[in-house]
Amino acid sequence: MDAEQLREYGHRMVDFIADYYKSIESFPVLSQVKPGYLTELLPESAPNDPECLQDIFDDILQKIIPGITHWQSPDYFAYFPSNSSTAGFLGEMLSAGLNIVGFSWVTSPAATELEVIVLDWLAKMLKLPNQFLSTGKGGGVIQGTASEAILVVLLAARDKILRKVGKKSLEKLVIAGIFPENLRVLKTDLTSNYALSLEVVSEAISSDLSAGLIPFLYVGTTSSAAVDPISELGKLAKAFNMWFHIDAAYAGSACICPEYRHYIDGVEEADSFGMNAHKWFLTNFDCSVLWVQASQENAVVDFKDWQIPLGRRFRSLKLWLVLRLYGVANLQSYIRNHIRLAEQFEQLITSDSRFEVVAPRTFSLVCFRLIPPPNDQDNGYKLNHGLLDAVNSSGKIFLSHTVLSGNFILRFAVGAPLTEDRHIKTAWQVPLSDFASLDRIDIKPIHYILLSFRRGLNLAKLIPNSKHSSANETTVNVELEDSGTLLSRHGASRPALGRITTTLMNKSVDRKTWDCPRNPKNY
Repeated sequence: MDAEQLREYGHRMVDFIADYYKSIESFPVLSQVKPGYLTELLPESAPNDPECLQDIFDDILQKIIPGITHWQSPDYFAYFPSNSSTAGFLGEMLSAGLNIVGFSWVTSPAATELEVIVLDWLAKMLKLPNQFLSTGKGGGVIQGTASEAILVVLLAARDKILRKVGKKSLEKLVIAGIFPENLRVLKTDLTSNYALSLEVVSEAISSDLSAGLIPFLYVGTTSSAAVDPISELGKLAKAFNMWFHIDAAYAGSACICPEYRHYIDGVEEADSFGMNAHKWFLTNFDCSVLWVQASQENAVVDFKDWQIPLGRRFRSLKLWLVLRLYGVANLQSYIRNHIRLAEQFEQLITSDSRFEVVAPRTFSLVCFRLIPPPNDQDNGYKLNHGLLDAVNSSGKIFLSHTVLSGNFILRFAVGAPLTEDRHIKTAWQVPLSDFASLDRIDIKPIHYILLSFRRGLNLAKLIPNSKHSSANETTVNVELEDSGTLLSRHGASRPALGRITTTLMNKSVDRKTWDCPRNPKNY
């Protein structure tokens, strides 16, 4: 490696990334490309001779950027956030530059020891019990994702219960054969704000025990940011000798703020606790933190024994830089600001009678939907699915969805580092404009009507136009069909008491001459 070339190229790459962030709002948030687009733009084989960096920059701008969904865009509100920051970026750059493989203490002592120290810092910020600290019986470790963390504790929990019941077969201890029949997905509903109830979990455990099964792990997670009753569930798990893992991948970051810390009250009942610093903590992906109450390590920690893979990156560097360059107070302000912005969006929804918030907003996630017409509730799923597709295809903002109580729900997750008040106000205008015309939302009709013409009859479908209505008027779409073929679709205004009036080819329907179809659909 040439140090001067690294210096030159490094400066140019930093400039490129900085320019990307300055212009990020100019890109569609959700990539608009079609599958396979990149194959047509890049050669079939690698270049034989080196190419210049500027040509590569040009290709990134012209070929790669169009295929990116911009997770750091201030108009990104899908899934959960995946934060980036100057501190996180610098830590990631340093980690790549040092390029160590720290699977054990001896391979790079600083990598192991910094991770231990930084995770103790973070545990203290969250006010976790002492047993989760390295100075206690447990400690923390950085995993790639929350899914990896859950797999690790699942294997640990199974190992623990198999040893307890005396089944010490090596094959049973090392093969993670988790079949569908061994997994329970427990339902929730609005009566518990979509959090698990103690009764549901208790019944599931009793049912498994009656069937001769051995429940050994409980993991709580949700798409609506509901908070389960941690203390009660922890005591229940302990009563049945089950491992209790708390997955706070998203909301755990908020618990560094004193006013939100109570949401993890009862964490002392847990065997393990996890949160994603790469979601809402300004730490670049990947950095998922897992703490356990008890470990078998002595003087030296070898993190290869705390994870699935052998090799591991120096990920604690970026978390260390985030904590040092921002400080606890600024991180708390960052979290609070996003929750404030989510409250703003929630207020916009509740001020419009056409929409409803479908789950209590606790942090910076708002779950909402467009209310279907009273006499057409069955189409609520399809209506909101169509609305989401229209919103995301616009490229202006990006939302995701979930299904709660059988309803299709739109999720608005505030968390991008660049999001400001103006982005919230602009974001609300996107769904408003996109459901203004149901031409973009395909829902089945709820009425059939016969329209009279001078020379015949035709069957039309009357479709509510996204509940765009006032006290005296309802806006609808009218479709004219002939044997299933759409002849025309046009808007209509239906007074509460009166006949439908519309236009077809710039003329009133009741003045339009139309040949009678040979086989009017459903006539």
